[in-house]
Amino acid sequence: QVQLVESGGGLVQPGGSLRLSCAASGTIAKIYTMGWYRRAPGKERELVATITSTGFTTYADSKKGRFTISGDNAKNMVYLQMNSLKPEDTAVYYCNAEIMVIRTPGLNDYWGQGTQVTVSS
Repeated sequence: QVQLVESGGGLVQPGGSLRLSCAASGTIAKIYTMGWYRRAPGKERELVATITSTGFTTYADSKKGRFTISGDNAKNMVYLQMNSLKPEDTAVYYCNAEIMVIRTPGLNDYWGQGTQVTVSS
């Protein structure tokens, strides 16, 4: 019914930048929140940032200042601009969305497959 597809990951040197994109498609009535999470090797998944359909943003404290989340409601897309990347930012980055599906009551939580970000020299 609904798919989230991430893109933009890759290998970058420390201090570099990457921009992740996530596109939501399917039988979407309304998207309430979209966000990014990440899972580093050997660690649990953690919040990076979220954005609501009205533009309210939330960041994990350690990401403030280096990461910027933005969205395009018309395109059902969310972006994550990552600057000054560090080796400890290496992780699989997952897109998440709270979506109301057409003819389905309530909100549903969807996840993308993830995109690998590797920060290394």
